[in-house]
Amino acid sequence: MDVPRILDAISSPADLKVLDNEELAILAREIRQEIVATTSVTGGHVASSLGAVDIIVALESLLDMPRDRVVFDVGHQAYAHKLLTGRREAFKTLRTYGGLSGFTKPSESPYDVHPSGHASDSLSIATGLAKARQLKGTDEKVVALIGDASLAGGMAFEALNYMGNEQLPLVVILNDNEMSISRNVGALMKHLGNIRANSHYREAREGLQAAMEQGGPAARGLLGFGKNMKESLKQMVIPHTMIYESLGIVCTAPIDGHNIAELRDVLSLVLEMDGPALVHVVTRKGEGYEPARRDPEAFHGTGPYDIATGRALKKPGRAPSYTEVFGAALADEAANDADVVAITAAMTGGTGLKTFAAEFPSRFVDVGIAEEQAVGMAAGLSSGGKKPVVALYSTFMQRAVDQMIIDVALPEANVVFAFDRAGLVGDDGPTHHGVFDMVYTRMVPNMRVLAPSDEAELVHALHTALVLEGPVSLRYPRGEAEGAPLPDAPEVLEVGKSRTVREGGDVALLAFGRMVGQVRAAAELLSAEGIECRVVDMRWVKPLDAEAIAAAAACRLVVTVEEGVIAGGAGEGVLEVLARQGATTPAVTLGIPDRFIGQGPVPQLFADLGLNAEGIAATVREQLKMKKRSGVDEMIELAKKHAGNPMADLTDREIRDFNESRYE
Repeated sequence: MDVPRILDAISSPADLKVLDNEELAILAREIRQEIVATTSVTGGHVASSLGAVDIIVALESLLDMPRDRVVFDVGHQAYAHKLLTGRREAFKTLRTYGGLSGFTKPSESPYDVHPSGHASDSLSIATGLAKARQLKGTDEKVVALIGDASLAGGMAFEALNYMGNEQLPLVVILNDNEMSISRNVGALMKHLGNIRANSHYREAREGLQAAMEQGGPAARGLLGFGKNMKESLKQMVIPHTMIYESLGIVCTAPIDGHNIAELRDVLSLVLEMDGPALVHVVTRKGEGYEPARRDPEAFHGTGPYDIATGRALKKPGRAPSYTEVFGAALADEAANDADVVAITAAMTGGTGLKTFAAEFPSRFVDVGIAEEQAVGMAAGLSSGGKKPVVALYSTFMQRAVDQMIIDVALPEANVVFAFDRAGLVGDDGPTHHGVFDMVYTRMVPNMRVLAPSDEAELVHALHTALVLEGPVSLRYPRGEAEGAPLPDAPEVLEVGKSRTVREGGDVALLAFGRMVGQVRAAAELLSAEGIECRVVDMRWVKPLDAEAIAAAAACRLVVTVEEGVIAGGAGEGVLEVLARQGATTPAVTLGIPDRFIGQGPVPQLFADLGLNAEGIAATVREQLKMKKRSGVDEMIELAKKHAGNPMADLTDREIRDFNESRYE
C-alpha cells in the first residue's frame, strides 16, 4: 500500500499556503525523493536541483503565481518548481522524447517565465519584468534565483548595476553552493567564501546594533545616520567591500538555504521592499542524496544511475567519448609543446580537461562562467607567444562570438577553438544543441574550420590546428565516438582537402563531421538498388575543397549533409562554390531546418530530420525521381546546346541522362 504524500495533494503553488513550516519541510523531502527516483531512470541535473528544493518550496509558498514571476537562471535547478506547478504526473517523462523539458519552458507551463538554459541571463530578464511592472503601475512580485557561479558572469553584473541604479523592485536570491559544474573560481567566489567563513558576521552585526539601540540617546542617534552608518558597521565587522550594497542593492547576511522557516521569514520581508534586494542563501549541492553530496560534479548532469550506490548505468564495451579522446590528445600535445595552454569556462570535466589540469596546472585556466573572458584572454596569451586552446561547448561559445571576431580573427591570433557538444546533444534540448557553430565560424575572415568525422580524425584535427598559424576551430559531438583506431602519431592534414571514402558515379554525398557515418550507411542502402554514390568526408568546413566539389558536379546529383543549421551552413557554402564554378548539377542541402529542435535521443532526432541513413537514402531517391520527371526540360536544354544536330556531340553520360529523363 502506497504511503500518502503531501506532494500528491499539490497541484499548484497556491496549495502550499495551507501548509506550516514543518509540513513544508516534509514536502521538500518528498520532492527530493521524487527527483532521485525519476532521474535515476531518465538522467538529469540532479545535484543542483536537490540543492535548490528548500528555496523553491519556501519562495513559492509566499507568492501568488503565476501572477508573481520567478526567473530561474539556467533552469536546471527548477525540478522542484516543475513538481509544484501541475507537472507532477508528467515528471517521469523528464528530458525524454516528447516529454518535459529539463529546463524551464514557457510553452510547457504558464509558471515558466523564460526558456532558461544558459547561465547569467536571469537578472537581465528580471530587470525587464520589474521595469514592465513599473511602467504598468502594477504590484506583482519579481524574483530571480541565480547561483553564485552564474552571478560571476558579465551579463549578471550588468544587470546588477542597472537594477541598483534604477532601484527596480525585485528580489535576487543568490543560491551560494560554492559550485558551478566544476569547482568555482575567481575573486567573487573568494569574497563569498570569506562571508561564509565568518560565522560571527551576522551575530556581531545584530549584536552591535542592539547594543547601540540600548545605549542611550547618543548611541541611538548614531543609527540616524542611515545607510552610511550601516555601511560603517559592516566595515567594522567584515573588512571587505560589500559590492552589492555599493551598487544600491540591499543585501542580507548569509542564511541557511535548507531551513525553510528561516527562508520564509527573510523572504517575507524582502518581498515587501520597493527596491532591489539580494538574499544570500547558502546551500549544499546534492542535499538529501548522499552520492550527489559526495560528488556533485558527477551529478551535475548524469545519465541513468543506481539509486543505492549512485553509480552510472553504462553500456559495457563502449568506445571512448569524443570528449575523452580530445582531452587525452590535448594532454599529449602539451607534453610535447610547452607553449600549449588550455582554457575553459567552468567546464573542466565537461570538456575533458581534468588530465590536462592535473598534469599541467600552471598551463590550465578556468575563468568561470565567462566565455568572453576566456576568448579575450586567449587572444592575449597568443600575443604573448603561447598557443591557447579554448575548450567550450558549442552552444556556450555563442556568447563570445564578438571576441572571436575582433580579438582573435582580426589580428590573426594563434588561437584554437575546440567546440565540444557540436551538433545535436539529445536530452538537454534546444538550449544546448550545438548547431550554429559552423555558421558563426564560417562567416569570420581568417578563420579555418575543421569537422572531424571520427576520433582518429579528431586527433589529427587538433594537431593540425596547433601547427597552423592564425585562428582555427574544430567541432566534435557529444557522446561515444565511432570506434575508429587511434593513430600512433597525429598527422598534419592538408588545409582545405577532403578525403573520398567511397567511389561512385551516380550521386555525390558530401558529408561533414560524424554525418560521414550516416552517409556511408545510406550509400550501402542505395548501392543495393543500383545507385552508386561517391562519399566524401569533407574534413574542412572552411576552406572548402573546391576540387572535390567540382568532381562531385560530374555526378547526376550532389547532396551535402551536415549536423548544423542549413541557413548559412557548410552545405550553402558548397552551393556557393558550385555556382562560382558554373555547375548546373542539381544539389540538395541536408541539415537542421529553420526551427529549434526539441529534446530526445540523437538517433530519434536524426530520424525525424531525415539525417539518418534511411532518411538520406530517401532524399536521394526522391531527388532522382524528380530529375527524371523533369526530362522534358533537359531535352529542351540539350536541343538548344546542340542546335541543328541535337545528338551529334553528346557525351555517353548526357545520352544516358537524356534517355532516362523520358521515363519514370
